[in-house]
Amino acid sequence: MDKEVDAAVLAVINEKRLLGDKRTPVEIIAKMGVFDARQQASESAWLATGDNVIATIWAEFVSVGAGGRWFYLESLDAQQRLGGNGERTALQVQRAKDRFKLLKRSLDAGQSFRAVLQTNRVAIADLETDKAAKVSMRVPDDEEWHVASWDADLKVAVLVRGPRGWLPSDDEMKAARARGSVPPPAPVVTSGPMSRDEVQAAAMAYLTKHFSSYGYKAEDVSSQGLGYAIEVSDKKGNTLLKLAVKGTARGVPSFQLDSVERAAAKRGDPWRLAVVMDIGGPAAQHKIYKPTEIDSAPGLEPLLS
Repeated sequence: MDKEVDAAVLAVINEKRLLGDKRTPVEIIAKMGVFDARQQASESAWLATGDNVIATIWAEFVSVGAGGRWFYLESLDAQQRLGGNGERTALQVQRAKDRFKLLKRSLDAGQSFRAVLQTNRVAIADLETDKAAKVSMRVPDDEEWHVASWDADLKVAVLVRGPRGWLPSDDEMKAARARGSVPPPAPVVTSGPMSRDEVQAAAMAYLTKHFSSYGYKAEDVSSQGLGYAIEVSDKKGNTLLKLAVKGTARGVPSFQLDSVERAAAKRGDPWRLAVVMDIGGPAAQHKIYKPTEIDSAPGLEPLLS
């Protein structure tokens, strides 16, 4: 429903609706190149002429991040309704799988996709359960969207509006989850306190997975004595970050930076300290510190003279 939509997003939809031609939801996707649009009206993604992917973006779940960038968390769990609100029917599962297939197709091809922004006449949580649910507004978005990350293990993808090269922060991701399109991840619970080596290994695995899910290469260079443990680079091989990786957990509340790591920090960019907190707990998260900020990192033990 309109009242569930971020004000900035709703303003764009209203402007587009008022300035555009008056078309029905079916006519809109037909105009965008969807063949046999009336028979495909119940789908949420389409392959249009020219092999262009078009996907519904439910405006109720669009979040606005830094600099006004829009993003949408896409649950990749075909079995669960939007927001984890019960299990889907067989038909709904198939429609979800068809949508995922098309979004993944655009990702694998390195292509953007066109979006239709949609609001609904019922609360978004009831969209897949209310048989009377209908589209309130549907407008074609002039801005292209792209799949910025795809994590099959966590069953979540990040769809971003506009140019590539931007990703939501961890805090923005948490806020987006709270909007409800993706149920919270199951907590990871350990059987007991972890050793320092186990914490370090878990922190490495956490950050490797985190950056890899965004399409970056995260290489473990910890054995090379460089003063950092993970080197993050883009698809062109450009080094983006050199991360000294540390972790804290129950029973391991602190960590140290050795002389080699501190020397690497003094050399500056792109060296960073990455601390993964609550490894093995239900709320694991990380924070990255610049060389000038490392002394403020919680858990850092002072350098012994």
